[in-house]
Amino acid sequence: MRSRPWPERIALHDAGWCLRSNRWCARRGVLKFFATVSRLGDGLFWYALMLVLIAFDGLHGLRVSAHLAATGLATLLLYKLLKRWTRRPRPCARDGRIRAWVAPLDEFSFPSGHTLHAVAFTLVTLAYYPALACVLVPFSASVAASRVVLGLHYPSDVLAATAIGSALAGISLWLVPGATLLG
Repeated sequence: MRSRPWPERIALHDAGWCLRSNRWCARRGVLKFFATVSRLGDGLFWYALMLVLIAFDGLHGLRVSAHLAATGLATLLLYKLLKRWTRRPRPCARDGRIRAWVAPLDEFSFPSGHTLHAVAFTLVTLAYYPALACVLVPFSASVAASRVVLGLHYPSDVLAATAIGSALAGISLWLVPGATLLG
């Protein structure tokens, strides 16, 4: 008996994880939590964070918010380019057993833009304000999980977005000399 090629095995596991986690939303509390986190991850949370940083930390908060905005623009451009290039169908579009518990923002799955932005914004923010890790890390992890649980992304979409977001945050911090020393 010949085993399947590794890409096919990964795809089967990816779809299996997506299907199993998607069933969790049948519980009202789980659906409400992940739908809310996902909605906040659309941008509302990050815009509010930038405003809070400015309000509580003045000019330094403004500089950090400008850095976040520039990073957000770079992540948005790359995310849109990758979506158009890969054209990977969403799990809910490919497998009738997987339900989209919220409306997707676009047609394609790879990479998860919510996760990409959450990771990049979290890492840049934590370079300036490490004490915010207790809020930002769980929120970003919840955003990433929400994308799979809600049937909008495969786990590999989220993992790739995590890697891409981390790399973009690292580049962003490297490009801004003394980024963490502005205060």
